[in-house]
Amino acid sequence: MRYSQDHKAQTRARIVSRAATSLRRHGSHGLGIAELMKQAGLTHGGFYAHFKSREALVAEATIFAMDGISEKWRKRAAAAPAGKRVDAIVNGYLTEQHRDDVGNGCVLPALGAEIARADARTRKAFAQRLEDMIALVVEAAGERPTAAARRRAMGTIGAMMGTLLLARATCARLSEDLLLAGRAAALGASGGAMRKPGSAKAARKASNKASNKASKKATNNAPRTARTAAPSRTRRPRKA
Repeated sequence: MRYSQDHKAQTRARIVSRAATSLRRHGSHGLGIAELMKQAGLTHGGFYAHFKSREALVAEATIFAMDGISEKWRKRAAAAPAGKRVDAIVNGYLTEQHRDDVGNGCVLPALGAEIARADARTRKAFAQRLEDMIALVVEAAGERPTAAARRRAMGTIGAMMGTLLLARATCARLSEDLLLAGRAAALGASGGAMRKPGSAKAARKASNKASNKASKKATNNAPRTARTAAPSRTRRPRKA
């Protein structure tokens, strides 16, 4: 029985979508073709009517998953006012809900290390989509695509991906603290206050203030005898 091109395209899209979910949850090594085709309502042998190899499916599913994240970022940025678009992307990404929804979340924390060991086709596809994401963050920041703006966008994305990876690997309070710290780091990498005149001086002042506060707290928490002990004095010899 011959199927129409539309039917074949729909079947291929269904396989890719399910493969993307499996990649997010289990990584590329956990992607079983037989189980995947079964979930799609197809036989194992039917796989090769759509893809030349398992690697070809991994590459296409990775692109599909990254495109999905980019579309979410684009929508969040469009819904936010100017000057708050990067904030919307970062704060929407580094959430407890996204951390816990591995199957529908960002594929990069799940596949980053594996893609480094993948074939050239998969790495190329990954790099192309990552470039698109960098450009998206630059645009959301309202900047021209200069080298400096690209570096800031890269820093933001790197902080986001790394934070999500660590937050998923830990639990309870540490995971929540990582998300909070990661949001601050990602937004700091995007520029904002860090690029305002005098910001370095303000940062040093804030750091010194925090250090003094911590020192005062440590002194107050020290044993009372240690705080009240009179300082030792060296007895000066009397003149002859």
